[in-house]
Order: sequence, then structure tokens, then C-alpha cells
Amino acid sequence: MLHYTAAVTLLAIALYFFLATRVAAARRKYGVKQPATTGNLDFERVFRVHVNTLEWLPTFLVPLWLCAIYLSDAGAAAVGLVWIVGRVLYYVGYSAAVEKRLPGFFIQTIAVFLLLIGAVVGLVRHW
Repeated sequence: MLHYTAAVTLLAIALYFFLATRVAAARRKYGVKQPATTGNLDFERVFRVHVNTLEWLPTFLVPLWLCAIYLSDAGAAAVGLVWIVGRVLYYVGYSAAVEKRLPGFFIQTIAVFLLLIGAVVGLVRHW
């Protein structure tokens, strides 16, 4: 059973849900009414974190699960936690200023790359 990876998957979805609540709060705070996604730069940065996380979720979840299945549940989950930390840092940084988003972005990108390598290595070993 892949309990660790399942827990990390739930944490990633919980983070995505949390970011959705931040967008709703930013709409109220900055007066950006539905369906607008522009009009206030502070709102737009929070909105972009949420959307960018959605854009990255498939790129994260697929190699996370393949790495867990074919290589290591605990290893995949550990790298998955690094991805979540990177996304949190991305949110904190980007919410403050555009240029502060990069450390978190690089951390999560490296985590996905490691998961992809782990999935490929595990699959090749399985064959």
C-alpha cells in the first residue's frame, strides 16, 4: 500500500483548496468582482499562484505516483513534501512581489524533476 504518497496527495489537494480560499479573500480585500481576474496587481499575484498550482498539479501528481509505485512510496512522498514546501514558498513570495516567487518555483521544479527521474528509473528497473 502506498500510504505515504496518498497522504502527500491529500496534502497537495489541501494546499490547492487553501489557495482557492486566498483568492476568494483577495477578491473581497481588493474589490475584484467575479468573473474578473485582473484589475488589481495584488489580487492578480494571489490569483496566479492558485492557477499556476493547478497548472503544475498534473505534472506533479503523475510522476509522484509513478515514482511511488515503481520505486519507493516513502521516497516519492518525501520528495512530494518538498514540492509542497516549494509551493508554499512560491505563494508567500509571489503574494509579496513578483520577483520573490522564484525560490519556491525552483524548489518545486526540482522536486518534480526528481520525481520524474525516480519514475523512469523505477519503471526501467521493473522491466
